[in-house]
Amino acid sequence: MTDLAAPQVPGPQVPGTQVPGSHVLGSSALDAFLARARDRLRSAPPGPHDDTSNPRGDHDLEPDVLEAALSRPPRLAAVLVPVVPRAAGVAVLFTLRAAHLRDHSGQIAFPGGKIDPGDPSPLAAALREAHEEIGLDPAAVTPLGYLDPYLSGTGFLVTPVVGLVAPDAALRLNPQEVAEAFEVPLDFLMNVANHALHSREWRGRQRRYYAIPFGERYIWGVTAGIVRNLYDRLRDADE
Repeated sequence: MTDLAAPQVPGPQVPGTQVPGSHVLGSSALDAFLARARDRLRSAPPGPHDDTSNPRGDHDLEPDVLEAALSRPPRLAAVLVPVVPRAAGVAVLFTLRAAHLRDHSGQIAFPGGKIDPGDPSPLAAALREAHEEIGLDPAAVTPLGYLDPYLSGTGFLVTPVVGLVAPDAALRLNPQEVAEAFEVPLDFLMNVANHALHSREWRGRQRRYYAIPFGERYIWGVTAGIVRNLYDRLRDADE
């Protein structure tokens, strides 16, 4: 693992639900989120060859992507969707990938990466990657459940793990992988009016994808697709 050289940045504490490494937390917004997460997230991830897997993915918008994505066995990956209670409400933590990386440089992402042979589970992989990328202590994360797997057009089958992060957890960014970490209010992400359909040319064709602009931030591609997955899981049927 690369040496983590960035300074530690502790998060502010919020005065109710017990989270490891924090004081007692509580708010109506947090309670509502936790209730929905408990009722609507998967309690265990389906295996990659499980008939119930039914992955979401780029093919939700472009069905022909599915054939290309499945032309070879998918590469397994996992990401952590870090949810953080704050005094102003519930937030979601994102990273900005370092500009020098070969793949997806400068893009907004969730902490995560490939599932290694030594990882006993997608959860273990997501927590390991979050520790390597942003120095997040696994003990500061309470796993809440899983979203549907996400199949990317490049052949990655990503298992998103939703976790509640202690608000006083310190981050220590790995500059070899991450340029910045920032938060977006959950309310903003769960407002479908903030979800846009954009398109760009990819491999000679115009491809549509979800995008969620947030100020100067541009959340798009797989990351925006996973946010949309979270929205679909948590929303009420009449929303």
